[in-house]
Amino acid sequence: MPSASPPTAVFAMDPVHLPLLFPPPLLARLRRAADVDPALVVRDFTDRTDPGVTRALSRAEVLITGWGCPHLDEDVLGAAPALRAVLHAAGSVRALVGEALWRRGVAVSSAVTGNAVPVAEYTLAMILLAGKDVFAHRERFRATHARPDAARTAATGNLGRRVGVVGASRVGRRLLELLRPHDFEILLHDPYVDAAGAAALGARAVTLEALLAGSDVVTLHAPDLPGTHHMLNRERLALIRDGGVLVNTARGALVDHAALTDELVAGRLSAILDVTEPEPLPADSPLYTLPNVFLTPHVAGALGNELERLGRLVVEELERLASGRPLAHQVRHGDLTRLA
Repeated sequence: MPSASPPTAVFAMDPVHLPLLFPPPLLARLRRAADVDPALVVRDFTDRTDPGVTRALSRAEVLITGWGCPHLDEDVLGAAPALRAVLHAAGSVRALVGEALWRRGVAVSSAVTGNAVPVAEYTLAMILLAGKDVFAHRERFRATHARPDAARTAATGNLGRRVGVVGASRVGRRLLELLRPHDFEILLHDPYVDAAGAAALGARAVTLEALLAGSDVVTLHAPDLPGTHHMLNRERLALIRDGGVLVNTARGALVDHAALTDELVAGRLSAILDVTEPEPLPADSPLYTLPNVFLTPHVAGALGNELERLGRLVVEELERLASGRPLAHQVRHGDLTRLA
């Protein structure tokens, strides 16, 4: 049943993100759905020196969180006894929500679906550019100022190229949608997706080893879990065909970076890396200067005006909560065994 009055909400994040997540029209919509003070943004739940923060948390039914929000644990439950929902205006909640909140049954929602959109767009763009060998052409053009001859372009192009997608995560699924209009053959590896499920997504289900050996481009969209740590180790990287391209917009820990560096220094593979291990890489890493590596500083996810998409998802969730409807993007404790 809807509440008799709007729920009381409190922002908890780095305040620098607030104006981009909730620009004025969206903030006005949020304030119609909840009793919230946009001038109050909590950064430390244990700080009892500000009576305004203490009072707001004591009444808070909803926390609207984002990047920079501290870990939500028993201290939060103590400060916010009325808390019934956490609406996260960012991606993963794994490091955000403590066991105490799960035990008490606080509902948790994430805007990870909104963040998946720009990551998938970035990945599609990089796959298309890699198929045209754009990065190598750029390097040669810088050096020679000459157009490539037919011999250099004979092996390039995106017609019929085989793309291997590792992980039918939200990003992976969005990418599969974006790949559909293009003339690619799509392979998919995900232990939770069978052949029929993969076919429905426009892909063919294969083992990880078959995907690596059979793809021109391998793109990673799996979560960072104990079971996926260094899933692309030295042996599996060696399965990728000569001249293959690895795209990683997921997490650096999915790849053994020492082994990958060896492959890239040797020139056998190319890589497009928005995430690395560690992040950032040491200043002396050869990946900064190798011509077969395109390295970006974790920018595939929501940036700039794309943050409004995340804020909009949170406002929609808040409106559902206020009207007694179920959350559309709820994360449950059991999901964390297979989601980021």
